[in-house]
Amino acid sequence: MNRSLASRMSRVKPSAIRELLQLGSEPGIISFGGGYPDPGLFPIAELDAIFHEVIASHGKQSLQYAASTGLPRLREQIAERMSADGTPTDVENVLIIQGAQQGLDLVAKMLIDPGDLIVTDDPTFLGGLIAFNPCEPRYAAVPMDSDGMIVDALEEILRKERCKFIYLIPDFQNPTGVSMHASRRKRIVELANQYDTMILEDSPYREVRYAGERQPTMKSFDTEGRVIHLGSFSKILAPALRTGWVVADEEIIHQLGLLKVAADTQCSTLNMAAVSLFLDEFDVDEQIISIREAYGRKKELTLEVIRNNFPPEVSYTDPEGGMFTWLTFPDGFDTAKFMLEEALPKAKVAYVPGATFFPTMERPNHARISLSAQNDDAIRAGLGALGQLVSEALCPAC
Repeated sequence: MNRSLASRMSRVKPSAIRELLQLGSEPGIISFGGGYPDPGLFPIAELDAIFHEVIASHGKQSLQYAASTGLPRLREQIAERMSADGTPTDVENVLIIQGAQQGLDLVAKMLIDPGDLIVTDDPTFLGGLIAFNPCEPRYAAVPMDSDGMIVDALEEILRKERCKFIYLIPDFQNPTGVSMHASRRKRIVELANQYDTMILEDSPYREVRYAGERQPTMKSFDTEGRVIHLGSFSKILAPALRTGWVVADEEIIHQLGLLKVAADTQCSTLNMAAVSLFLDEFDVDEQIISIREAYGRKKELTLEVIRNNFPPEVSYTDPEGGMFTWLTFPDGFDTAKFMLEEALPKAKVAYVPGATFFPTMERPNHARISLSAQNDDAIRAGLGALGQLVSEALCPAC
């Protein structure tokens, strides 16, 4: 049968990361690949009680259809939490979505025509590129330093060409772990005003800060309704709830709501009701403190093992929060090839090669290490063995 696929399908390809990580999912492999939270930190007992209560006491409502924008009480709770975080938010500014990933898809559908320009960090979140690509955009990639996107380089791009939106993960960026300083966030919002573009602020890791000073959201600097903020409960409760949110200007929420109706009608009423009841009956901030403490300790252990086992030619980021550190190897080192030929067969270790995180020009000498899901023994054993192999490859005579 002749299938006449839409032209956008040429941009929809299997993720190289997922294909590589499938090789690392076998028993006996220590994987630092997927950006998975530590399941030992899931509030299982609390969620068990909550789901029983939601069904037993509110089953007729929680098993029924709901408004496409989300349960009013949950939207109110998110507005309250955003406001308490320094970003004044009304209920009308909140849309409930299927995790922050759906927000990436809906925003791209709302704003991007084929050939439109999206500006991103270099590197940026692969999941963002996967969500944007079906809309057939072009990309301009802006280099980063230890404080995030370099503003002068961004302005140079904006000065030359019309951009539909700037995509940023200002809090503990995926893949690098870098967090953007407040002054830079404010300046980028000013540039968006000056050059008439939007900002998509993707912030699923915001609550997972274990060091340093909390930075204001980019949305808090927004005076013209240009910033679309995405948040998620996946990292602070559990990913399977698939519950996230958009905070934006009311008209943008309306347009995104229309697209959500077309995509999936609504999020799960049961899951939304459970998250809302959790926020009412339990102290989610205590849950967040536990996550911060655990990930902060894991980060310190991860970097200690890297320092003690990797050669000095390999540099790494020191995140103040989130779930990742980013390794940079000497030019010419191919981390995908090394994983397939050395790390997996010899050390039984998997990680995410970094090339596909770069939207315009792939750079194979990087790797993302997830520090969140493995226990201490696995971190020591896996990264220790990997470091030894890397040392042998970079200095075979040492």
